[in-house]
Amino acid sequence: MDEVKLEAIVQNFISIIPLFKKKLLHDNCKFDKGNLNHSHFQILAVLKKEGQQPISEVAKKLFISTPNMTKLLNKLIDEGMIERDPTRKAIIKGKTPRAKKIKYLNQFELHTLIANLDLSEEPNWDWFILLVAKTGMRFSEALAITPSDFDFARQALSISKTWDYKGEGGFLPTKNRSSVRKIQIDWQIVVKFSELIKGLPEDEPIFIGKSKIYNSTVNDVLTRHCKQCGISEISIHGLRHTHASLLLFAGVSIASVARRLGHASMTTTQKTYLHIIQELENKDVDLIMRTLSGL
Repeated sequence: MDEVKLEAIVQNFISIIPLFKKKLLHDNCKFDKGNLNHSHFQILAVLKKEGQQPISEVAKKLFISTPNMTKLLNKLIDEGMIERDPTRKAIIKGKTPRAKKIKYLNQFELHTLIANLDLSEEPNWDWFILLVAKTGMRFSEALAITPSDFDFARQALSISKTWDYKGEGGFLPTKNRSSVRKIQIDWQIVVKFSELIKGLPEDEPIFIGKSKIYNSTVNDVLTRHCKQCGISEISIHGLRHTHASLLLFAGVSIASVARRLGHASMTTTQKTYLHIIQELENKDVDLIMRTLSGL
């Protein structure tokens, strides 16, 4: 494009600037067109059309380097054509949010919750909450537990299936091969559940009735207990996190926790409970220092 045509475009652009002055320009804007070049007006056009954007995005659209873009914006500010850098503090849509910390109860809170449960003679959601807290099972895994899955003599519980609570019901395979597992259960679970499941059909789910199951129903029961106890409010999945967290803080290895939870690999466990592992490592450093200082 020759300079004559370019100058004509610039002049035409200058003539329409007053039309959008209220939205983009400073009210008292008085500029000398000789102090500005076509790049300045290209920037104004982009900002008028697309609004506030990161400086890098505007620069990319106009094929201008970021350092030069900064200089051009500063010039527009100096000339009073814009009040401030319109790209300042602009948020890029779709930016990955910071990872949220998982929610879990500490040992005292979990003890308080369990003491508040109504463990009647018939299976109910309080029994379900107790089982998940003591085993760390996934929601769908716990729903699929039948009396035949318990081996009270060996203090073991077999997890080999899930319940299709999102669909039409019925048994489904586990999430992955590693999810098929046998986990140890404590003597309290042995005593309590051996009494609870007496007379129940061996191969039918303990907690499934005639009506459809929703995880929100169980979460509401758990939330109500948390409020009554004055402890942190968590979901059923939060009980799984609580189970894993307490084991890690107790010194159980990551490998053992991963197997108990049915994770496909230890990497999954490490990523999920990274903040807890880091906290434990900090304690290890303190222990190492105290040990070495005593030599």
